[in-house]
Amino acid sequence: MELYRGRLIDHLHLVVRDLPASRHFYGAVLEVLGIPTGGEAPDYFWADELFISSADSRAALGALTGRHHFAFQAKDRAMVDAFYQAGLAAGGKDNGAPGERRYHPGYYACFLLDPDGNNVEAVFHGEARRSAAAVEISF
Repeated sequence: MELYRGRLIDHLHLVVRDLPASRHFYGAVLEVLGIPTGGEAPDYFWADELFISSADSRAALGALTGRHHFAFQAKDRAMVDAFYQAGLAAGGKDNGAPGERRYHPGYYACFLLDPDGNNVEAVFHGEARRSAAAVEISF
């Protein structure tokens, strides 16, 4: 059997009620998995592609949009634009039109609310070279 794992999910952002409790929980379980915390601030922390913040943090834009925030990787800006248009046509609601964001230079993204209010993003991080397109797992 073989599994093919690309990078469908770019990142996941959880907005939580009790940040210290979440910091304690995720710190413990991620340590067991050998994944270090990447950094933290008073209102958020992250580990690898997982971001966790309080509702009033700048990372959450000060508003709860639904249960979850996650981002799909796009191969270029045109794909982000097409994602946005397809999502609107399929019943999604605008939560941020395609454009550059301040997260880092070259960060181009759009945001849609799905039918349940989840904040769904498509992001292109700019031109970069990948070490591999995906990971193939055989067993």
